[in-house]
Amino acid sequence: MTHAALTAGNVAVVTGGASGIGLAAAGRFARLGMTVCIADLGADRLARAEDAVRRQMAGNPASVSSVETDVSRLDDLQRLEEIVRVRFGGTQVLMNNAGIAPATRALGPLEQWQRIFSVNLWGVILGTQVFVPAMLQQHRPGLVINTCSKQGITTPPGNPAYNVTKAGVKTYTEALQDELRNTPGCLLTAHLLIPGFVFTGLTTGTAAGKPSGAWTAEQTVDFMLQRLEAGDFYILCPDNDVDRKLDELRIAWAAGDLIENRPPLSRWHPEYADAFRRFIEDSK
Repeated sequence: MTHAALTAGNVAVVTGGASGIGLAAAGRFARLGMTVCIADLGADRLARAEDAVRRQMAGNPASVSSVETDVSRLDDLQRLEEIVRVRFGGTQVLMNNAGIAPATRALGPLEQWQRIFSVNLWGVILGTQVFVPAMLQQHRPGLVINTCSKQGITTPPGNPAYNVTKAGVKTYTEALQDELRNTPGCLLTAHLLIPGFVFTGLTTGTAAGKPSGAWTAEQTVDFMLQRLEAGDFYILCPDNDVDRKLDELRIAWAAGDLIENRPPLSRWHPEYADAFRRFIEDSK
């Protein structure tokens, strides 16, 4: 059985849908017979994405479309929602997936921080606030899937702006689901997609081929669909290097920094390297 919202004829909107996990999700939704709207930047990229999704479609080729959208702009998202509502009657699945990851430092240029916040965090908040009120009015099963990252959970050193935005997505989506489940008669649920190491342009840069430790975007989306069917809120994805047990131990250690008053990010602190290694070995 699939989730009630993931059925033929329903409408899915995927931001950041022209590549990576977003494109893989659009393809999977299309194979379920859903109408799919891909939102992203770049007319050529969107055209290629439409063609790729159409080749996977179980239904009419007219049930895939694209709209050039900058998720950091409220007016762009309002236009996207209106187009989908007028053309297809509304949205049942919203996947706020658009993201960028330029290199940042804690004391790096403010412009880099503002740009990454505008897409990774504000894009999720604005997308949700624009689409969800109309989704609620439909009184139909629906899904909001917000793409997070393990970097927003254990917040490793390097690229702090990205980590902060993904930590914000986690916190926002938790609050959203709490609000939805306390809304009388609500058939809409929110879910947090937490990818592992995935071979996409965002995560692997100029790598010539897929690293052996990485999952493909398609594997990640297949896992997401399985866990949505199971009703998971936290969709914590493994990969070929890290299984769920190791992820759980890393998350527990990160929480222990606060509980035990260790230095922040002690997992990467040279004075705690042996303690972390023993923690992992003794817990397996």
